[in-house]
Amino acid sequence: MLKIYNTLTNQKEVFQPINPEDIGIYVCGMTVYDYCHMGHARVLVMFDVITRHLRRNFPEVKYVRNITDIDDKIIKRAIENKEDIYTLTQRFIDAMHEDERALGVLEPDVEPRATESIDQMFYMIETLINKGIAYQGKNGDVYYSVRNFEGYGKLSGKNLDDLEAGARVDVESDKNDPLDFVLWKMAKPDEPKWESPWGDGRPGWHIECSAMATHHLGNHFDLHGGGMDLTFPHHENEIAQSEGANDCTFVNTWMHVGFVKINDEKMSKSLNNFFTIRGVLKKYDGESLRYFIMSSHYRSPLNFSDENLSNAKTALTRLYTAVRGLSASDSAMNEVAMRFDYENRFNAALDDDFNTPIALSVLFEVAKHINTEREKDLDQAGALAQLLRKLGGFIGILEGDSETFLKQGAGLSDTDIDDKIRQRDGARAAKDFAMSDQIRDELMALEIILEDGSNGTTWRRK
Repeated sequence: MLKIYNTLTNQKEVFQPINPEDIGIYVCGMTVYDYCHMGHARVLVMFDVITRHLRRNFPEVKYVRNITDIDDKIIKRAIENKEDIYTLTQRFIDAMHEDERALGVLEPDVEPRATESIDQMFYMIETLINKGIAYQGKNGDVYYSVRNFEGYGKLSGKNLDDLEAGARVDVESDKNDPLDFVLWKMAKPDEPKWESPWGDGRPGWHIECSAMATHHLGNHFDLHGGGMDLTFPHHENEIAQSEGANDCTFVNTWMHVGFVKINDEKMSKSLNNFFTIRGVLKKYDGESLRYFIMSSHYRSPLNFSDENLSNAKTALTRLYTAVRGLSASDSAMNEVAMRFDYENRFNAALDDDFNTPIALSVLFEVAKHINTEREKDLDQAGALAQLLRKLGGFIGILEGDSETFLKQGAGLSDTDIDDKIRQRDGARAAKDFAMSDQIRDELMALEIILEDGSNGTTWRRK
């Protein structure tokens, strides 16, 4: 029984889909004016894990993650770079997809772009105007009338009177109320623009997701997610727009991923502790970075540090070492499946609000069992290794070749290391143990660990 923490109700609830045969999930994607950072990485990986688990439990899951390819930041960056927005955004979309692949993130079923969804935005804005929930201001911009939507604040818990007290009335006097937000902006000179019933302009940020989500998943769907920083105002405004236009519940369950902290401080450009995914991938492999992200519950803060990333690499190395060189008969695999409840416990962890730290702890129990059986019953050890790979695959790890993972980044080529091992084998055969130890120490200094066994010497990265 899958339980999910719902931000809308601030409690964990049994997931009851609108239609168990057809699950809909929408996640707010990237604004593509720069490279993706570690906050984006966490959203990408965790909703990939969530979607993978949903797909194992329901026959049809439609995952929609949008791309915001028009907004103020994009326009500003394009002007700074002296390039058009389409060249700029396509470059960063391509980079985002490269980062996803490095992290083992599967593609969403649909990836709509804001600039390709303008007609859907027109329809929703016109509907809101006709219902008296939106209006055109004196400056030509179209605004949403917050006070005309009764449920405003139900996701974030914000109070309209408190919001009004904190609003700056003098900033935009063209609005009827300081709390109102823009749906359509009149174009400034040399800005991208589209013809509309209200004049040439471009969409506001909030209307983009409401229009794309309802177009691809319907007016009422199961799950909507994103980073915790989007709860207010973006997701609050999405609810107001969508429910105001369609007179029905927009989303049943709202999910929000916690912040990434850098050495226990919130990641931000102003603190100069801002890390891009591709910057981190220069030092750590993508699978270890994925493991690190899953090592904390998705709603908890994630503390990014070299120590924590190194620990993730070490942990993943232990798992790959456990499955190294093992295979099993079908009978042994059937026996393991019947005798042990590892898979049930693993699934139960994910069913409990996608608790990846507990799921990972089950993997280490399996790895420990493998190491115990390796010297007693090789066939059963192999069956457990197959199970470990299967469970890891459910969350997007342990799908690669053990030798490749354990040898990556060793600082020497595979051929160079194999030559060193042959030299050491020759020294040992000649009883030149001083030379044998020297070669081992040289490799250890390069963080290459030699493991002597009955079938010869293998190596891995520390």
